[in-house]
Amino acid sequence: MFEDIDREVSDAVQYYYQTLRGQAAEHEESETEVKGRRSEVLGGQQMDGFAWLIEELLVEQTSINADYIKHDYQATLPGYYRPEKEWDTAVVYDDQLYAALEYKSQGSSIGNNLNNRTEEAIGSNTDIQKAYEEGLFEPSPAPWVGYLILMVDNKASQKPRQLRQPNFPADDEFQGASYVDRMELLCLRMLRQRLVDGAGFLLSNEEIGIDGEYREPNEELAFERFARSLISHVNGHLPEDARASSHE
Repeated sequence: MFEDIDREVSDAVQYYYQTLRGQAAEHEESETEVKGRRSEVLGGQQMDGFAWLIEELLVEQTSINADYIKHDYQATLPGYYRPEKEWDTAVVYDDQLYAALEYKSQGSSIGNNLNNRTEEAIGSNTDIQKAYEEGLFEPSPAPWVGYLILMVDNKASQKPRQLRQPNFPADDEFQGASYVDRMELLCLRMLRQRLVDGAGFLLSNEEIGIDGEYREPNEELAFERFARSLISHVNGHLPEDARASSHE
């Protein structure tokens, strides 16, 4: 699938904007292949296209059975600072947690929602890391934690923003930064601080996204790198006999 990864990501972006317009159900009814497992994963939520793509990549590149790839309610995991959290995707094999992923979007009302997204991401990722450290997933290996966001790309999101600094100056990298800059910096810092093992940052808007167009402004946060890191981790921990028997 990696030879067609741009097209696959494009399809996921297009599904997001079709769902935003209420067209996803009509699109899926016209696709004869949307049966069985795919129809379960594509439940009509805006970021479901990415959940489906991640599942397809895992099944193809690791040979893990799709039954071990959980979504939404079935991807609920315990936390340390709270009792539980519903992740978007979790890979659970033989009672061991291999990965937990979150897919987010950022569109309208960016000013208020961006702070919420930041607090949510830091909190969730800190929580699952601490839960692992305290043995809540024992005997699991350290789970691969991923954060992927599709953000609106327009004049409002690209406009430099002033900061409120009544007491102390903000970090230099936030000075004059746009909302897009802030989100990119969040993803990059979570990755470099190892709060996550993979971060994906994509930009699009409704005008071009409905045709599947998007861009990736930072190579470190590209979807392909994100996906390859996840696959490498799962392959590194999946027993050989599980690979051999996963499709039997």
